[in-house]
Amino acid sequence: MNFEHSEDRRMLADTLDRFVAEQYGFETRNAIAYGDVGMAPALWNQFAELGAIGALFPEADGGFGGAGFDVAVVFESLGRGLVVEPFLGALMVGRALVAAGTEAQKERIASLIDGSAIAALAHDEPGSHYELSRVATRALRNDGGWKLSGAKAVVVQGEHAQLLLVSARTGGEVDSEDGISLFLVPADAAGVVLRGMGRMDGGRVAEVTLNDVQVGADALLGAEGQGFATLELAQAWGLLALCAEALGAMEVAKRDTLEYLQTRKQFGVVIGSFQALQHRMADLLLEIEQSRSAVINAAAAMDADRSTRERALSAAKYTIGRIGTLVSEESIQMHGGIGMTWELPLSHYAKRLVMIDHQLGDEDHHLARFMALGRGA
Repeated sequence: MNFEHSEDRRMLADTLDRFVAEQYGFETRNAIAYGDVGMAPALWNQFAELGAIGALFPEADGGFGGAGFDVAVVFESLGRGLVVEPFLGALMVGRALVAAGTEAQKERIASLIDGSAIAALAHDEPGSHYELSRVATRALRNDGGWKLSGAKAVVVQGEHAQLLLVSARTGGEVDSEDGISLFLVPADAAGVVLRGMGRMDGGRVAEVTLNDVQVGADALLGAEGQGFATLELAQAWGLLALCAEALGAMEVAKRDTLEYLQTRKQFGVVIGSFQALQHRMADLLLEIEQSRSAVINAAAAMDADRSTRERALSAAKYTIGRIGTLVSEESIQMHGGIGMTWELPLSHYAKRLVMIDHQLGDEDHHLARFMALGRGA
């Protein structure tokens, strides 16, 4: 199988890398990421104009890509620049619309692609501990449609979203895959309360409280009580995106560490000449290539059957979690004390790599999931 990117994908990667390098430099990025807003609307629109969002969706739905490798190319470039704009929400909500939306609901994809609307997945709840089927938020049918009550935690860029994709239970036990329904909820609907906060690695998240939020019957995405499969598929795209983003961040950490080893001197010689550091760096390079192989495998499996796809994704997320932590630790240690400073980009890449491990399930969760899927669970 040929894993080389097509000419179109290479051009997209080059365009994104150049744009990020020119418009999203380290100081600019930190001002955006740790500012009160936590994103830059003007840059978000420019990303859309470049086609970075459109590449995440199939042509049939208004995009011009949509394959696993298209998503991987985009997010690897975003990872190299530590971009905090709401790509992940657009991807996961958009792919849920592609999978289960009515024709009227799918019309929302166009506004995601052109950047005029921001969407966020509101699924995780306090105490859910990565279990996708654990949903306590409730949706009750009434004459006007549905009434939603519950709380969602750590909704990425939830403050800026006009559209929330909310998981709620319409039946079944709190941890059952059956009985989960998905709803498209306007963020400004009566009863929706958003409390924003900064993330330690940059950008912002929100706690979402749903106080008897009334939505119409047309807010239901897919069949009532059958939302788990759509939710799992949306998260699958998110997992691939995070793994590719981490790979991009690792590449920068590797590059900066190599440069440091080749310029920093002790005892009159560059420290890269020390055999112990050469061995450590060689091991790190091999581990990063292992990560790249895992991402390639996951991207290639996105069109496979569910079991193959989910095992490949959990294997990739486990690999990325383990190696991302290793890259962070080794890179900082080889830099010495300066590696921990705010002024050095490396410390921010290390934070992002560690935090990616905790998004959509950490390495322990995905190792257990990989094994369970292998047993047919």
